[in-house]
Amino acid sequence: MPVEYRKSIPADAFDCIILRGRTRENAVPADRLRSIGITAETWAEDIRRGTLNGHVCLSQQQIVGYCFGARQTGEVVVLALLPEFENQGIGRNLLNLVVTELAGFGHSRLFLGCSPDPESRSFGFYRHLGWLSTEKFDKHGDEILEYYVVSD
Repeated sequence: MPVEYRKSIPADAFDCIILRGRTRENAVPADRLRSIGITAETWAEDIRRGTLNGHVCLSQQQIVGYCFGARQTGEVVVLALLPEFENQGIGRNLLNLVVTELAGFGHSRLFLGCSPDPESRSFGFYRHLGWLSTEKFDKHGDEILEYYVVSD
């Protein structure tokens, strides 16, 4: 199925919340997100204010994946994709869109939290794309990876 990419809009937040609970690994259901203060309303407001910048991938006008980054810090906050759309380059494309956007905000060093388990898909995915371990971990036990943007 053909897909298209576009910049996220506040109206995407609800669908992003639902999709996050449907991913293959690291699925986080809406009630868990709500317990840590993430709702469709807070997410939409962050998009509206420009503090959370992202891109979505659509198939048949439905969101099948997304990636968001924090404008102020340069953190790639989340990359999520429905399982049936894996292994098509969509995750890589979404990540590249957000990396480019964060670099445009002046960040030369980006970072994210990733599972430290070598068996997880994300472990190899980010490393294959040039993300490096800082050998530090966040409060959730995720390993902090960093990426240095190469400017032309």
